[in-house]
Amino acid sequence: MVRFIAAVILAGTLAACQAEGPETVSVSTQNLNDTRVAKFLFGAQPTASPQSPAAIGGFSRGCQAGAEQLAETGPTWQAMRLSRNRNWAQPITIDYVQDLSRFAATLDGWAGLYVGDMSQPRGGPMLTGHASHQSGLDADIWMLPPNRLNLTVAERESISSISMQRAGGAFVNSSWTPQHEALLRAAASDPRVARIFVFPGAKVAMCNSATGDREWLRKIRPWWGHHYHFHVRLNCPTGDRACVDQEPPPPGDGCDDAQAWVDRILNPPPPDPTAPPPTPRAELTMAQLPGQCLDVLNAN
Repeated sequence: MVRFIAAVILAGTLAACQAEGPETVSVSTQNLNDTRVAKFLFGAQPTASPQSPAAIGGFSRGCQAGAEQLAETGPTWQAMRLSRNRNWAQPITIDYVQDLSRFAATLDGWAGLYVGDMSQPRGGPMLTGHASHQSGLDADIWMLPPNRLNLTVAERESISSISMQRAGGAFVNSSWTPQHEALLRAAASDPRVARIFVFPGAKVAMCNSATGDREWLRKIRPWWGHHYHFHVRLNCPTGDRACVDQEPPPPGDGCDDAQAWVDRILNPPPPDPTAPPPTPRAELTMAQLPGQCLDVLNAN
């Protein structure tokens, strides 16, 4: 049983690096014969494309044109892991992160935000880690409350966030504070937000303590991993016709669903000996991305 639980947690951790939730993206015929692996092409781009801003495709099969770079340090934020060059996003995402950081700075013990991965300069599949974060509308926010915003580049590479979970994600631990809940409530209450991913125990904890208007809880979705950070995904910007939104969360506050996740963590179902082994995720090729992504890649 211990081995099975470990396997469940490992599988969940791997899934956390993959796309969260279903998505359908129509692909232009422009790239149908292009079998080049997309992550190597997009991962090699050091700067944004000189185009008008546009989120293209979806969060796990897309790219971004005309991205902006989040400043490495601002009055109420610092971008982390600068060597990854993933502090790029659509203007709406940059504005959102800065707005949320200003709110975070009003919380007791928080000087602002440490901002993790957003997107690559031209979006697209990443060389390592996420399967999402491709269209410039995703951002990871660290759970670590910043007590200073003058970290050096070297410190930003070595410092780690802190985990909020215990019992494999079924519960929050002693590092979880009312300030974390207040930050997530503010993050989810913004109309620009489509959904926020966090580990199941955190969602259940907020379901148990939230008072008043609970509509914001609908956008907080349980997902594997996401205990060192929470993952914000924005809606497609108005007028971005090439952008593909994820289906909206189901009606209601989603608390029953989160509790079901916790129940499965605490009492995992027995393994199915007839289940086939998981199929390794294939690398995305340029043929599988929207046709506009080739233009983004080639824009100079």
